[in-house]
Amino acid sequence: QVQLVESGGGLVQPGGSLRLSCAASGIMFRIYDMGWYRQAPGKQRELVASISSSNSTMYADFVKGRFTISRDNAKRMVYLQMNSLKPEDTAAYYCTSRVHNGSPRLRSWGQGTQVTVSS
Repeated sequence: QVQLVESGGGLVQPGGSLRLSCAASGIMFRIYDMGWYRQAPGKQRELVASISSSNSTMYADFVKGRFTISRDNAKRMVYLQMNSLKPEDTAAYYCTSRVHNGSPRLRSWGQGTQVTVSS
């Protein structure tokens, strides 16, 4: 009964900021790796950022220096702070979870939250 619920998406102007949130339930949160993917229309889903159970972080090259992923184990929440947004960041953003060292084929996914960057 894994459930991931994203929120915080919306319409912002280029150069603006958004903070996405993911609320997790049904998992032992502290031992799970968490991440954010995004998918634009007609494109493959791509990794944006990840944060491991030990708080190690990784970022896609196209968001380095602009986005920050974080987690709050007490609140069972994962966040993605997005600054200096560009039109090409427009996509549906999905929260994902996977037990540490688990198979990538056994990921759980949220329903997504839409981010649109336009003037």
